[in-house]
Amino acid sequence: MLLVVAVILAVVAVLVVARLREAHSLEDSVPPAAPPSGTVVPPQRNPGFDHARAQLAGLPIKGWDRHTDYARYHFGEAWTDDVNVEFGHNGCNTRDDILRRDLAQLTVRPGTCYAATGMLHDPYTGVEIPFTRGPDTSGAVQIDHVVSLSDAWYKGARIWDPQRRKDFANDPRNLIAVAAQPNFDKAFRDAASWLPPNMAFRCDFVARQVDVKAAYQLWVSAKEKHAMAAVLNNC
Repeated sequence: MLLVVAVILAVVAVLVVARLREAHSLEDSVPPAAPPSGTVVPPQRNPGFDHARAQLAGLPIKGWDRHTDYARYHFGEAWTDDVNVEFGHNGCNTRDDILRRDLAQLTVRPGTCYAATGMLHDPYTGVEIPFTRGPDTSGAVQIDHVVSLSDAWYKGARIWDPQRRKDFANDPRNLIAVAAQPNFDKAFRDAASWLPPNMAFRCDFVARQVDVKAAYQLWVSAKEKHAMAAVLNNC
């Protein structure tokens, strides 16, 4: 009799264990419940942009300098090599330094610094732009100041000494080869009024603007900072 009871108890134990395993298996196979309707799910942030977000938080907010006296000459001779930033004093003008950095399939005129031909993947539009050096063709690829000289002038650069302004105008951190049309469209605008049509480049573009403004201790307007935050919060 005791043997029969023991057998029955063993069978029951086996059945209970089997049911528990089945229950756990089913539980694991059920997908997590979707958030309730109307719930805002925060975007998955790329930690690579955490530094830009932190820098942006530290940028001071001020209005535009009200003096309307910006002129290009305040930033020195265009593309001068006489600067104390990367590529400075290397015997090449800044425009060719950036073309050699940014163009793919690059050829350089022998014995010179001059970019002769190449292909630009325009970051502002995502379009491929062929480059051939020449009086009628060089303008297809232009060098943009990511933070425009005018924007810098009215947000802190006005009080700089001439050398600092010259360094800013030729700092590779603030320069990028782009197609002619988006360079024209951007002009002096900040992030509150212009962002690259190429959505995939907006995070890098804003992060670069923030980095330049932090490095040179420039300020941002309230609208500009809001626009920058809106981009970086989705990066």
